[in-house]
Amino acid sequence: MKSGIHPEYHEITVIMTDGTQFKTRSCMGKAGDTLRLDIDPKSHPAWTGQQRIIDTGGQVAKFNKKFAGLGLKR
Repeated sequence: MKSGIHPEYHEITVIMTDGTQFKTRSCMGKAGDTLRLDIDPKSHPAWTGQQRIIDTGGQVAKFNKKFAGLGLKR
């Protein structure tokens, strides 16, 4: 490998959504930094199989109102 062109590789702490934590090596930040996850395999629907709709600021209701008239006519 060429010297002087690669980022520093050091140990950081990763904190999962449920509070569990582990140490890993990364190029993120500096040595000893903490990475807090918003979504991880324990909470994401792709891994848990449970679907939840998180409505931020009424966006789902706004979408449903805007497109309520579209669809198949019977």
